[in-house]
Amino acid sequence: MTQPGRPKGPTSATETVVLTAALELLLTEGAQALSAQRLHLATGVARSTIYRHWPTPRTVLAALIEVAPRRVSSPTGEVRADLHAEVDALCDRLRDKPVSGFLHAIVAAAAVDDEMAALRRRYVEDLLAPFRTALAPAGLGDGEREDAVSAIVSPLLLDALLLDRPAARGRAHRMVDAILDGGVPR
Repeated sequence: MTQPGRPKGPTSATETVVLTAALELLLTEGAQALSAQRLHLATGVARSTIYRHWPTPRTVLAALIEVAPRRVSSPTGEVRADLHAEVDALCDRLRDKPVSGFLHAIVAAAAVDDEMAALRRRYVEDLLAPFRTALAPAGLGDGEREDAVSAIVSPLLLDALLLDRPAARGRAHRMVDAILDGGVPR
């Protein structure tokens, strides 16, 4: 038996309209623009509907992370080739507006709102996961694998987020080779 009243979640059309507008606002104005009022003005969706389903900018960001397309990698088991492919994929993603802009906005939001830090970590963990998967067959211990992932990815994130320059793909490829040829640099 169905119960009368409001549905548990937004309709798919409402969710699409609101989250599409939210992404555009995030990329153009930053996370502070994700208020119910701004989303209402951008979409025409009632503020009460927005508040009911996304009561805070943090919940809007969490919803955007949930619906963000995940990169599906298909490791071949050839660690070197798989890591080089992941470097190329991450460099491409950091160059492109949706991922780059989203990452910039969520880092900026986390700097002023501690609750956003968990979302930032979650988003970055999604970016790191393919590297961990590619390194699995290398036989590294957990700590060594994390060191290797950090050694490969951290300079790319530094370039893209803090230095506003293209991620140094060649340097990351050299780091992959150094790690696989002689271990994680100390």
